[in-house]
Amino acid sequence: MPRFIINKNAQANGDHEVHDATNGCRFMPSLENQVEVGTYPTCHGAVAAAKQKWSDSRINGCYYCSNQCHTS
Repeated sequence: MPRFIINKNAQANGDHEVHDATNGCRFMPSLENQVEVGTYPTCHGAVAAAKQKWSDSRINGCYYCSNQCHTS
């Protein structure tokens, strides 16, 4: 099952991106900026969990490794 992380640092548009750490991503944040989200069958569960945990942040899937969950 894929393992997902979220970037501590926001992108220029304010989004914190969820990345698929199992398959890797060329835009994966450095280790010190990664926060474990957990294992989920798809990015949809990971993004939902991240939104629940960090409700005051804008959460989005990475365009490259979690494209199904990328909205902005």
